[in-house]
Amino acid sequence: MFQAQVFTLYPEVFPGPLAKGLYGKALSDKLWNLSVINIRDSATDKHKTVDDTPYGGGTGMLLKADVLAKSLDKKVKKGERVFYLTPKGKKFDQKLAQDLSKEKSISLICGHFEGVDERVLTTRNIEEISIGDYVLSGGEAAALVVLDSILRLLPGVLGNDKSSVDETFENGLLEYPQYTKPQIWEEKSVPDVLLSGDHNKIKDWRLSQSEAITRDRRPDLWQKYKKN
Repeated sequence: MFQAQVFTLYPEVFPGPLAKGLYGKALSDKLWNLSVINIRDSATDKHKTVDDTPYGGGTGMLLKADVLAKSLDKKVKKGERVFYLTPKGKKFDQKLAQDLSKEKSISLICGHFEGVDERVLTTRNIEEISIGDYVLSGGEAAALVVLDSILRLLPGVLGNDKSSVDETFENGLLEYPQYTKPQIWEEKSVPDVLLSGDHNKIKDWRLSQSEAITRDRRPDLWQKYKKN
């Protein structure tokens, strides 16, 4: 069973959409499990203070190292990978999702305010990851994205394990266009090649479409693809 832990100031956010559909069924079937830890429970003062002003000045507040470390130390096992979701982290991509889907367990820290005290990141060997070049109000939405991308790769979660193979980013390309019934809609027909029954031609057409879309929309991915 894949075990995920989320450290957050807003535990009510979880499991959210991860409790619905195939992920919800997989959760009930114990293909994965989620533990949600309220960081505030580790605060020791009567006001349950979790943040304070940064040394050296500046706007905003920082999550306190002592509070977060206490929360982590209670729950994280030795050798378990822990990730802090932050815009300054390493870019989270499909390859990392694949790697993490092979782990027995991972922990995700949802930041708030202006971030966390750097000392807790270094002393607890916490890896920093980012889901994109933008800023969110907190890490909860990012944690859901990360877990969503991992869970769909777990054996048995999607029902058909092949369904995750031929998709965007799996081969370094964006996905080709897809069509379903009706065959003609608003005077537009499905491409003839998809109706031909010739699987080799269909495969070639899909590859050419993926290459063209990637070259046009994601030149960065196209350059990596050409090198491989």
